[in-house]
Amino acid sequence: MIKLIASDLDGTIVSDNNSISQDNLKAINDLKQRNIPLVICTGKTYALSKDLCQKLHASFGIFGNGSQIIDLTTGKEISKAVLSHDEIQPCLSVAKKYNLHIHAYTENSIITSKPLYMDLRNSILFPNEVNFEIVPSVLDYIENTNTPILKLILSSTSNLLGVKGDLEQSDKFTINHICKTGIYKDLVIDKEYEYLDISPNNVTKGSALQILSNYLHLQKENILSIGDNINDIDMFKASSIGAALNNANDTVKSYASFVTKNSVENGGFAEAIYKFLPY
Repeated sequence: MIKLIASDLDGTIVSDNNSISQDNLKAINDLKQRNIPLVICTGKTYALSKDLCQKLHASFGIFGNGSQIIDLTTGKEISKAVLSHDEIQPCLSVAKKYNLHIHAYTENSIITSKPLYMDLRNSILFPNEVNFEIVPSVLDYIENTNTPILKLILSSTSNLLGVKGDLEQSDKFTINHICKTGIYKDLVIDKEYEYLDISPNNVTKGSALQILSNYLHLQKENILSIGDNINDIDMFKASSIGAALNNANDTVKSYASFVTKNSVENGGFAEAIYKFLPY
């Protein structure tokens, strides 16, 4: 029996133009009427997601790919993990080696030298939700301050698989390699690029969902998860049913137990909800 819905945001509930289909909104309202909690599981920080979570009547939030878990009904922080100095240092070294664009997320800010990729996208979509700290050097800022860093983003227009391999040798953190190329091009900033989303060691959407399910005394069998990107695969593994949207890439679909016929724009989230929570 499904008692909890865990869902990604971008590409799952929210489309590229930052809109939500009427079908998805109806499904979310139906979940509220049936008292089935919705957990937003996103790579974004809480500051970037807060307004959307309220609009979607979310009960819980897993933010920063699992770095922070918040009970949105009470404001209680259930869990938080930040990158340690030992985790950050190899990332800074690799960023220097490959001349990568780097930006960092704190709980309430984005630190960047100049918004270019995902940081530029967020500055356009969320101009008032988070403070953008423009600094001469993100590398120097991180090395010289004690600001807690929830996650780092290394970006480039070049292929980053080799860089990911370099970083994985240290075995100090969790890395998600995301491609915003081809059909997944970032339409908000009209640019193709790749990025490495780096979180604390062993922190994923799946590990966070496991922490939350233990907190709520739920079993894996009680959870339906819905997503579209690589960082959602661990969330599928922590659920009894993992539903991938039609617009998900093939790797994500291969881990899903169900793939919707509809994309995010056409209510793919709602399709998954009504497939497994029929009236």
